[in-house]
Amino acid sequence: MEPAPDGPRETPALAEDARFLNLIGPGQLERCLFTETLDVAAAEAQPGDAAWGQWWLSARWAPYERAGEPARSCLLVQAGCRRRQAGVPASSSLKAYVTPEMETLEQEEQECLEHRPYPVRRRTHMMSHQHGMTVTKTFQEGEAEPQCWSFIYSRAELQGLLPEGASLLLLRVLACRWEVPPGLAFPTINTEGHLCTASYRALGVQPQAVGSAEAEVFVIERAVHAGAGASTVWHCSFLPSGRLARLVQVGSPMVMRLQDEPVPAAETGGVKPQPPFPKQPLDWEEDIQLLSWFLDRKGELQEYHSAYIQQHPELQVLLSDFLLALLLQQPQDPVSFAAEFFAHKKPPETPFTSSRAANPSPSPSGPVANRE
Repeated sequence: MEPAPDGPRETPALAEDARFLNLIGPGQLERCLFTETLDVAAAEAQPGDAAWGQWWLSARWAPYERAGEPARSCLLVQAGCRRRQAGVPASSSLKAYVTPEMETLEQEEQECLEHRPYPVRRRTHMMSHQHGMTVTKTFQEGEAEPQCWSFIYSRAELQGLLPEGASLLLLRVLACRWEVPPGLAFPTINTEGHLCTASYRALGVQPQAVGSAEAEVFVIERAVHAGAGASTVWHCSFLPSGRLARLVQVGSPMVMRLQDEPVPAAETGGVKPQPPFPKQPLDWEEDIQLLSWFLDRKGELQEYHSAYIQQHPELQVLLSDFLLALLLQQPQDPVSFAAEFFAHKKPPETPFTSSRAANPSPSPSGPVANRE
């Protein structure tokens, strides 16, 4: 365990900005609950050029459960990116549970650069607790032993903390407001697990190409200041609906962009005309959002199934008895044999295989294995 590196100190300005978060009401958060997808392309790419991959962001209400604590209703913020750069596949993901008061309870970021034969994996996990927050960073190259670093931050240091997931949510709130308070800044935690400061400022309304059209977008700059004059800067361009039209890290060779501008509402009735989109084949393994949902659901089911098996140790005994009887009698119709076996089988009373397994109730319907 390493001591927490030096981070931002408490200042009246940061305290005032922390109070700004308390002014965000449920109505503003509800407007931020949607899913959007952007194409990943080269920074100098023109409309119609092939994309390098996809980036997506989703926010929705979800229960947050922790052992020994009651479930809490939180905002689940998820994001992911899958791309190829210089021929190398790369992927990243984010999952964060944020309270309606914009407090981050837990967040996990993962990044994988699939270099052959030594892929590089990075993981940063944050967990809040009564004393503050623990940040664990893991780095692994190929099959080598993972390297781990942990930092602990006190609650006094974390007033108004806004990590990546909560920051993405705040950007949507600011986009829906179409304004950014001057001098807005919050403590955050960078990719190295260090405490630093993130600032937000409006760059104004600008005309910008969105697919084959041009639209008015509201541009917000987010900068993470890691100290010693080093800053990482993003420019986020939002449509009036609060949806992203463009996301770019200044100096990066790639950009995330919306392929086409949403169709405006009709002048009467407020109904959007449906464009004639051709039917596309569904390849869920290549769809970042669907793949992420599948993996999340798969993990949940595995946990439920493992818990059920642990609660019922007699299942292992029952299956062992059945397989032993099946191999000894080798019936021609295993399905009928299984139905007859379990119809007469009583639940085992001990965690040991019963001696009745070699002579189950069904009569032999196949050859018996010769034994010396």
